[in-house]
Order: sequence, then structure tokens, then C-alpha cells
Amino acid sequence: MIADPRRARQEAVAAALAAEELEGLLVTSRANIRYLTGFSGSAAIVAVTRGDVLLVTDFRYDEQARAEAGAVARIEVESTSVWDRFFQALATLGPLTVVGYEAHVLSVEDAERFVQAGKPWRWKPTKHLVERLRAAKDAGEVAAIRSAAELAGEGLRRTLTQVRAGLTELEVAGILEGTLRRLGSEGHPFPTIVASGPRSALPHARSSRRVVAAGEWLLLDFGAQVDGYCADITRTVVVGARATERQRAVYELVAEAQRRARACVRAGMSGRDADALARDVIEARGFGEAFGHSLGHGLGLEVHEAPRLSKTNADPLPVGAVVTIEPGVYVAGQGGVRIEDDVHVSAAGPVLLSDGRTELLELV
Repeated sequence: MIADPRRARQEAVAAALAAEELEGLLVTSRANIRYLTGFSGSAAIVAVTRGDVLLVTDFRYDEQARAEAGAVARIEVESTSVWDRFFQALATLGPLTVVGYEAHVLSVEDAERFVQAGKPWRWKPTKHLVERLRAAKDAGEVAAIRSAAELAGEGLRRTLTQVRAGLTELEVAGILEGTLRRLGSEGHPFPTIVASGPRSALPHARSSRRVVAAGEWLLLDFGAQVDGYCADITRTVVVGARATERQRAVYELVAEAQRRARACVRAGMSGRDADALARDVIEARGFGEAFGHSLGHGLGLEVHEAPRLSKTNADPLPVGAVVTIEPGVYVAGQGGVRIEDDVHVSAAGPVLLSDGRTELLELV
């Protein structure tokens, strides 16, 4: 029988509690709750101690919580105040004095409940305790991300057969999102970006009513979800005409930088050194100022998580991380190119999880 990975994750949190001199941790991040218990609902509070796990939710999720998390957590369901029930149940977990909470997640309003609850607990802020564990993915997580990436790639291929000049960005986004759903994506990890012409120079453009014209760049940045895990892919194509020489030159520069980074990224190198794999190529051609964002980010239950592949991050990339590799060149008023794939940073080296089909496509 395969061991339940949630047990190992809970044990890792318990070990982290000891190192932080905590007796328990209040978990309110939805992604962290799912990581530790499997519960995927939108409302829950979890407490992890060195010997127990408690999950409190409301009546909407009674059956779901017991089905998804009952094997690895004690489930409490409340029809009125989940927080009141949580504090009542917390008192049954044994003598707890110092309890950590996720300071980067908890709202001020909810933090004030600690004062209202009174003794016997002393609350201590923590940051990213569970997120640090999530950065290294196990085999099941990698498989889910790979499935999401394969689904996303197929969704794009089917969508591009329907893309033509004269459609609006929102129409293209609708075709893509509908295709992803029909193929089985559980949701869209972030609002789909479809940006055309000069708007493709906006790295985080919102899809608009702008009509795509022949000969323009069309940038598509989108995701898919399988078993809660996210894929994140970007492709840039030319619509309705052959690419110009300048378009080809810019595209090949970004593609070269992306190929180098996804082939050479390694566990143990700093996020800064990983970023430089692509940035050095782009800067050498005089486009350094046109690559204004970082090379990539971690991928998992959230579309943006640790680690960061950026020129400000000196921390090493952990073995097992899944990251995006997404260099771009953006020229205001003219347009931009970004190419993004998802890569598993395994002990043996980088493993491409998305399709890596980054040749320049001309939709004519």
C-alpha cells in the first residue's frame, strides 16, 4: 500500500513546529489546508499540533470534509460560528501554550479573535512555514502538474485552429477557456491573458474587446488545473500573415533564452543564477530593459508559489521544485513576446512537463 503523503506532510509540519518552538499552528491558507488534509472547500480552519490535526468547517462542507480529510484529520462542523467551534475544539488538543498563525494570510479582523478568545494560548506570527514544505513536490504532485500541462497544451492546439484576424481578444479567450473546460480542466488558475498587437507589450494585460488584426502578435497566457494543481503556459503567435524579419528576430531571441534556461536550470543554484540563464542572453542583444519581470516562479496548488527565479532571490532552488520558465521582450507601442513552459527541477536535472512546442507559429 502506498503511504498517504498527507501524513508525511503533517509530520514535517510537526518537526517545523519544534524548530520554531511552537506547540501548534493555525492554518488558514486554503492551499495549505488542501496540502495538509486534502480538503478542497472554500471555508475551513485547521490546527496542526505535534500529535493531532483538527479541521473545522461549516455545514455546507460536512460530507465533503469527512470524505476528503476524514482519514487524516479530526473533523468538526459548525452551523453558526466556525471560529467559536474552533476555539472550543482547540482546547481539547492537549496543553498548548504557544500557537503559531499564518501572519501572511490571516486578516486583521480574524487576528482580533485571538484577543476575544482569551487565554490559555499565546499567539505567535509565522510566515511561509507550510509554503516552504510545498516548494519541493512529490511524485503525485508532479504527475498532476504534468497532466494539467498536457491538457493545457492540447487546449491551445485546438483553440489555434479557430483563431483568425477579426476576432476580439475576449472571443479568443472564450474559445480557449471553453476548450480547456471541455478537456477536463477543473478551473482557470488565473484570468486568461489574450493580448494582441501593441497590447502584447503589457506583461499582465487583461483580455479586452480589441479586434486582432492581420500581421500582429497574439500572446496567450493561460492555465489549467488537475487534482487542484496548476499548469501555466504562454505562447506568442502571429495572426493572419507571415512574420516580419523583425518579429522573427525578437521571437528567436526569446526562444533562445527560454531554451537555455529550461535546459540548464538546476536544483541548488540560486533563484538569481537561474534568472540569469535567460537574462544574460537577452541583455547581450541589447534588450535587457525590455525584460522587466523575473524569469519564473514556483507552481503547484497555487499558480504563484515558492521558489522565485528572480535576480533578487539568493536562495537555492530545492530539489523537486516545479517552476515556470518564461522570459519575455516587450517594446511599448509595438508589442511583446513571451514564451513559458513548466519544468520539474529533479535531482537528475530539469524535466519538461509542458509540451515545449515553442517554434514560431504563423496562423495564415
